[in-house]
Amino acid sequence: MTNPNYHAGHVAVIGRPNVGKSTLINALVGTKVSITSDRPQTTRHRLLGIATFEHGQVALVDTPGLHGAQNKAMSRVLNRAARGALEGVDAAILVVEAGRWDNEDTLAFDALKNANVPVLLVVNKTDKLRDRAALLPYLAEVTEGRDFASVHPVSALRRKGLDELVQVVLPLLPEQPPLYPEDDVTDRSMRFLSAEFVREQLMRQLGAELPYATAVEIERFEEDGAMFRIGAVIWVERESQKAIVIGKGGARLRAIGTKARVQMEKLFDRKVFLETWVRVREGWSNDEAALRALGYQD
Repeated sequence: MTNPNYHAGHVAVIGRPNVGKSTLINALVGTKVSITSDRPQTTRHRLLGIATFEHGQVALVDTPGLHGAQNKAMSRVLNRAARGALEGVDAAILVVEAGRWDNEDTLAFDALKNANVPVLLVVNKTDKLRDRAALLPYLAEVTEGRDFASVHPVSALRRKGLDELVQVVLPLLPEQPPLYPEDDVTDRSMRFLSAEFVREQLMRQLGAELPYATAVEIERFEEDGAMFRIGAVIWVERESQKAIVIGKGGARLRAIGTKARVQMEKLFDRKVFLETWVRVREGWSNDEAALRALGYQD
């Protein structure tokens, strides 16, 4: 890359759970690399979304939402992962929900204070504001006494306001060639993404509490000609949860597998044969050793 005006670098995307961080990253990258749902703790792993533009490349570090409560090992691991994402980045984006600022937003902002990088405030979900006239007073309130490099009201879901965000982010990054091949959209393997697509369907299709007692492990990932053969284990903590995931006559497990497979085929651009099993591992979500064994890293 010989363009002297080309900028490339890493940008951490931080915020409390369920403000739309993953939706924002997917919109900027231009394809789905990070799973989404309307439930907190959807993102459990650090993931890089690589957005390449004509004049620069932004490597977006998707992070778990910062939680105020840390009474379980899972919450502690997720909080450490989110804070660890700030190491070595060139800038950070704090994502909040339009019209709302609570203690967990303050927790996320405070985590950025010692990062010593420019922090941009992205106010997401502006399309859901009932009273549009309330946006300006809200922006004035949340920025008072807080130092942001810039403020961007956006709707990540509708891809509104993102061009302006990119125009401001790129000059904050070092002047250098792309850090990743221009066709790459993430640093994660297809094996990892397969597990995430299965977990996304667990988050979307199960009740309010059960998804947090589930994890997904890929036992088999094989290339068979033009097809991937994938075997995924869904871990739960109790036998009663296993029955719920499987559903009557296996209907829910089939629906989870079918919808996950469709997402895999879209991203991998090839046919996928997916098998799923449900197994019990008691207390895994409150056992840091078990979490590490299942791929949860600080």
